[in-house]
Amino acid sequence: MKLYSFDIAPNPARVVAYLDEKGIELEREVVNLLEGEQRSESFLKLSPAGTVPVLQLDDGECITESLAIIEYLEELYPEPPMIGRDALQRARTRAFERSVEMGVLWPIMRIVHATKSPLGLPPSPEVESREWARLKPALERLEARLPAQGFALGDAPTIVDCTLFAALQFAQLFDLTFSDYPKVEALYQRFKQRRTG
Repeated sequence: MKLYSFDIAPNPARVVAYLDEKGIELEREVVNLLEGEQRSESFLKLSPAGTVPVLQLDDGECITESLAIIEYLEELYPEPPMIGRDALQRARTRAFERSVEMGVLWPIMRIVHATKSPLGLPPSPEVESREWARLKPALERLEARLPAQGFALGDAPTIVDCTLFAALQFAQLFDLTFSDYPKVEALYQRFKQRRTG
């Protein structure tokens, strides 16, 4: 299998964090979004929407969308479990991860692209204002929900932590900070420490 990725982008970053946590080693190829490689004819054959990440299977079939890739790999490599050991745990993990994706990751991506877009998108104060209005209450809910120690759902990381890490890492690259949310920031730092040793 081969992963096409651009690791600083949030969606590929959560897949890479997941791979690191699981200890899964895959061949990787960088698709440089800043240079427009995602629009090349050869890459569009793999990902018609021109998005990363893409997991290319050994038979050439491609899986796009970060969560689809993670869920596929979780089926192949169930240990250690990062979505849950039973149906209820998996439902709780998926629900929590989805709330982080929609409430935190998506608004952060939109704020960055509305202010300092690395892809050269024009500034949009209207989008920035709207997304901050969505992000702040989501962070408040997350702050109230997170434990003071450990990870989002206990002692071991899950896909929730991977998604939150990817969102906050992207935010940090563009000088967005969240010191008003100490448990969110602390969880980010604990998970980041696992990436850097």
